[in-house]
Amino acid sequence: MTPQPSGKPIVDKNRIASLIFNQASAMGIADRARIEQITARIIERLEKPAAALPGMEAFVTPQARVSIAVTEDEIENLVKDAVEGVKSAGSAVQPSTGSGRTDVIEVPKPPIPPPPVAAAAPKTSKQEKNMPAATRNTKSEARKPKTEIRNIIPERVELSANALAVLEKRYLKKDKAGNPVEKAEDMLRRVARTVAAAELSYDPKINIRAVEDEFYGLLARLEFLPNSPTLMNAGRELGQLSACFVLPIDDAIESIFDAVKHTAMIHKSGGGTGFSFSRLRPEKDRVGSTGGVASGPVSFMRAFDVATDVIKQGGTRRGANMAILSVDHPDIERFIKAKQTAGVLTNFNLSVAVTDAFMEAVRANGEYDLINPHNGEIVEKKKARDIFDQIVNLAWKTGDPGVVFIDRINAGNPTPHLGKIESTNPCGEQPLLPYESCNLGSINLSKMTKGNGRKSIDYDRLGYTVRTAVRFLDDVIDVNKFPLPQIAERTRQTRKIGLGVMGFADLLIDLGIAYDSPEALEAAEEVMGFIQAESHKASEELAASRGTFPAYEKSVYDGRVKMRNASCTTIAPTGTLSIIAGCSSGIEPHFALCFTRNIMDGTKMVEVNPYFQRASVEGGFFSKEMMEKLAAGAHLEDFKEVPEAAKKLFVTAHNITPEGHVKMQAVFQKYTDNAVSKTVNFPADATVADVDKVYLMAFDEGLKGITIYRDGCKADQPMSTGKAEVKPEAAAPAAPAKPMGPRERAKVTTGFTEKVKTGCGNMYITINTDSTGICEVFSHLGKAGGCATAQLESTCRLASLALRSGVPIDDVAKQLKGIRCPSIAWDNGKSVLSCADAIATVLENYINSGLSVKLEGKAEVNGNGNGNGHGEKKVIKDFGIVKNVAGQCVDCGSILVYQEGCFICPGCGFTKC
Repeated sequence: MTPQPSGKPIVDKNRIASLIFNQASAMGIADRARIEQITARIIERLEKPAAALPGMEAFVTPQARVSIAVTEDEIENLVKDAVEGVKSAGSAVQPSTGSGRTDVIEVPKPPIPPPPVAAAAPKTSKQEKNMPAATRNTKSEARKPKTEIRNIIPERVELSANALAVLEKRYLKKDKAGNPVEKAEDMLRRVARTVAAAELSYDPKINIRAVEDEFYGLLARLEFLPNSPTLMNAGRELGQLSACFVLPIDDAIESIFDAVKHTAMIHKSGGGTGFSFSRLRPEKDRVGSTGGVASGPVSFMRAFDVATDVIKQGGTRRGANMAILSVDHPDIERFIKAKQTAGVLTNFNLSVAVTDAFMEAVRANGEYDLINPHNGEIVEKKKARDIFDQIVNLAWKTGDPGVVFIDRINAGNPTPHLGKIESTNPCGEQPLLPYESCNLGSINLSKMTKGNGRKSIDYDRLGYTVRTAVRFLDDVIDVNKFPLPQIAERTRQTRKIGLGVMGFADLLIDLGIAYDSPEALEAAEEVMGFIQAESHKASEELAASRGTFPAYEKSVYDGRVKMRNASCTTIAPTGTLSIIAGCSSGIEPHFALCFTRNIMDGTKMVEVNPYFQRASVEGGFFSKEMMEKLAAGAHLEDFKEVPEAAKKLFVTAHNITPEGHVKMQAVFQKYTDNAVSKTVNFPADATVADVDKVYLMAFDEGLKGITIYRDGCKADQPMSTGKAEVKPEAAAPAAPAKPMGPRERAKVTTGFTEKVKTGCGNMYITINTDSTGICEVFSHLGKAGGCATAQLESTCRLASLALRSGVPIDDVAKQLKGIRCPSIAWDNGKSVLSCADAIATVLENYINSGLSVKLEGKAEVNGNGNGNGHGEKKVIKDFGIVKNVAGQCVDCGSILVYQEGCFICPGCGFTKC
């Protein structure tokens, strides 16, 4: 038989089987039974109907089905992959076949870092334990590519309209009038040229244009993107390229306000900051130099919050902060409750630094010591479970505080001789020493597949991307213009980089794997294990040519393996980057399949996830009406016309159990040097006990920290899942109520007037009461006139009408609290978001002053999660009403979503981190 051309599809099954058999024999496999097994598996795989997306064959229309067809080149690759899969002593996750089975032949399993081995030079067990898994065996080699990866440079960068809008608003260089003076290609070329220049210091004769082209190709193909400050500032006057920093705060007024000043400088340059306030003496502790008493960590946090609020980050967004307090600090309870009042510490994420000893005490229902950091004295003993309950209750109610497992973080500290790690960056994924910074970057996993229809992971391209990205990030450190000399010195000592990923949810869909399946966990382990091994290998190679990081001696690597970078991997938030790259965010599942975006002319447009749109069109169940309903909060499982296979594959964040989120984070943490930024989503009817269980599970699963978000936990939540509220069983119908109406205003009333600073000037708010209770509210705003005065009067009239009609004061206050206008002010250390927010604050002050009539308590009812509609009463400590002040994007008005521990706008890329 005359051989067919290698590029022509072969449809004869016997011919295909013969070619597979011959190819396997040519590769040196002598075992006939083994060859037959490989042949049978490949034939079986090829005979399956080809769907537009793997795992969804069940609902592809008959016209879309394709009979068996394959080229000789494809057969050769299939056999090579199958053979290497056997050699690697395991098989990688493959797209679901729709029958509940998983294929094991197309993608060879990458090497997972081996366990520790004995070293030539003796080291302590602690050093052995602290060494990252990927470097414990220096003889393990990362997977070598079978084929050379070409640096294909696209003529133009393929960007969505949304990505272009984000770039024009936040990243591209502009003239004095605010008009962009560069295109996306110019921006990426600017970044590549600036970063590549670092190579000249290591090799003056290097072909710098080739290095620049290699970096540019990686960026222009959207296979890798560095953190936002690098895109914004590289090649420009500011030149600050790092995303996150940690600053020290010592127990001295000079140190505290030096840190405030340094925070402003960092935020101005485009970075975020983390702090540990654990060194500050507690509230009311005696200050020897003045004879006065200390105000405590929480009060000083407000100074940092105010400074952040008035500094625009790099001219593009407000800065973000992380505040951490040790669980054994005497002010820990004040810290836990610090954000229970709306408008307070809005620029901070809060996390409690939890020790292993504390967690053991929680489990044993034991006590632990609160210690004054100023003198080391034990102040008192506390029941660990009581403090843990407060953390859990507030997290259930507001999402804050999170926890960081600080002992586990320090167990992974690669440079313990430089000091202990006390804090992380604002989103918690980057533990850092004081004055350290880290430059981050993310690989777009949605670009790391190969094949048509049935896709598999392209480990050759992934390996190339990892190695090039590590080199890029190491170069960033050399060309970076750091905001402080202390930061430059410490960063260059350790040379930490943080290579992470985005597009993981898209990758799973390409592979036909549901996010909440065991196969997804296996895929995560293999992909991140491969990236970890490759990144450490790349750092070793850089160390051989450029030298180790200066603090290498006495580090956990000393005497075992030479490393260029003290750490290599971090899973960071990629909200805005993922919009530019056109992929899902970080390792998060898709938050929604459809969302509504506000266009600049005021119209709204429904945007559909491209994977879901493609599948729905090709599967024959696309409709505009369904997409609009999904954008409005409906769930895919509500639509009968959608096949079960699609419902299973296209799961979103709120379809996944909290335990599922924790397990996924744990897998990525296993192969990440630093930490993982991820949100554990809870349904609205989750109980406090559910959150308690997940916090304990996070500790048991090896996480370094955890952030949770319960749907509806904030009154003006960014984006709801659309589920109906779980309510207690309805009581029997009552008799028709008497029509409501306001009581008459008394001729003589008593009251008080309070002055409040607002963004529009001083505001004077008067509260008057009669014999029944509060009867009216009126206010005057400085010298304002026109619409402002009219709107303020209408607000007060309606509030007064409601109060005289029997509406409880706290309900009126809740409706006004958190309303935000563009002008924010600070009054007595608290933010005033608007005039309405100011009225709410005065009403709350009236309630809390004891002047008001006694309000009857309300039972807290939580759904018990059993789906029968009957709630269960649960005793919950009342930490006050909290409302989210960021329901809508302040830039475009679209609804914000909460992912990776941060609010982000999918419409324009605005982020609060």
